[in-house]
Amino acid sequence: MGGLTQRFQQWMAGNPDDAVLRVIFRALVAVSIGALASDLASANGWVAPGDVAPTPADQREPVPSGLPTLPAILTPWLPGGDRLTPAPQPDGVLGKGMAFELVSGGRLTATGTITPGTADAFAKEIERHGEYIKTVVLNSPGGSVGDALAMGRLIRDRKLATLVEAGKYCASSCPLVFFGGVERRAGDRAAIGVHQVFAAKTATAASSPRDGMSDAQRISARCQRYLGDMVIDLQVWIHAMETPKDRLFVFKPEELSKFNIVTAAAPAAKL
Repeated sequence: MGGLTQRFQQWMAGNPDDAVLRVIFRALVAVSIGALASDLASANGWVAPGDVAPTPADQREPVPSGLPTLPAILTPWLPGGDRLTPAPQPDGVLGKGMAFELVSGGRLTATGTITPGTADAFAKEIERHGEYIKTVVLNSPGGSVGDALAMGRLIRDRKLATLVEAGKYCASSCPLVFFGGVERRAGDRAAIGVHQVFAAKTATAASSPRDGMSDAQRISARCQRYLGDMVIDLQVWIHAMETPKDRLFVFKPEELSKFNIVTAAAPAAKL
């Protein structure tokens, strides 16, 4: 090998220009032949020994877009899970204004985002169905804090129960509604999470950071007073205030009982 290298170096020294050009030319030809062979093999589905055949385009699994399904990202109690998950970005039914439906067993389902005016619509549903409603079943990413507080107080006044079914979730301001239940139940892998509240108001020329801080403090005081009235451990509010609004603190199953968030286990037969 050493002799071959020495002869090559001598040849290069005696023919510097021509030798270099010939070497470059031959290298380019070799690369071109290799590329053409690779393209031809791919076009005809040929696979070299030890290679893995590419999956045809029509057989490949679609690449998922956007966030995973909400129950999948709201399970931080699983091994290795993060206590603070990204706040859900609801779509489909959950991304729309909250809708109500009366189902069997005296249950009123409340599904979707809590928008301004939802509390009024909820009150009308309660009045319409009278004494038949026993439980409000929640599946919501939250929304208007004022409406959530009003809904929760109406639920407590009517002595109704609240439920988050297995695999469903109640996030942001939705737990305020949930806390209103005289009996509060959560199914297996039901996700109940909180984060900071904020005033959603349009900025004006007269508004200032001080106004925004004042609004936030006022809302916070209302929520703390509400949790006290509902006999919910105020540690819940500490977790909420420590969590940025683009994140979500989801309570572990044992914390749901520890902080008096739930009062009883949800019956498996109804989930």
